Amino acid sequence: MNLVCPHCGAKNRVPDDRLHDAPNCGACHEALAPPTPVAVHGAALQKFVAGTDLPVLVDFWAEWCGPCKRMAPEFARAAAERPDVRFVKVDTEEGPEASAQYNIRSIPTMALFRGGREIARVSGAMSASHLVGWVDQQLARSP
Repeated sequence: MNLVCPHCGAKNRVPDDRLHDAPNCGACHEALAPPTPVAVHGAALQKFVAGTDLPVLVDFWAEWCGPCKRMAPEFARAAAERPDVRFVKVDTEEGPEASAQYNIRSIPTMALFRGGREIARVSGAMSASHLVGWVDQQLARSP
């Protein structure tokens, strides 16, 4: 499977059976699939989403947003529960081009991508269990 490095943007091929062996990027040697959410900045989001074979859940957030701050630990707990989904955080203040490209109107907003395209979106803070349930439901609906 292909995984884009969230640190340097390099595309890496990782055998499916090695995904849970903590693979590192061939270019920068950073973790490719950490069990925690990773920050992706602005324009790099599209490359990350398009080049990653696993489903990608993006949390669009901002530092000044109270619900976003309350959502952060829940998003991290959900990431630990679902290693087969890449959990990404995009700061809308640091990367306004990503917010504009994906038409983000409120935060926190989570957008779920599969095969490089958005398959579902939800806004508002939620618990980790609710978020994992929502992701599972959306992935079951999408081929």
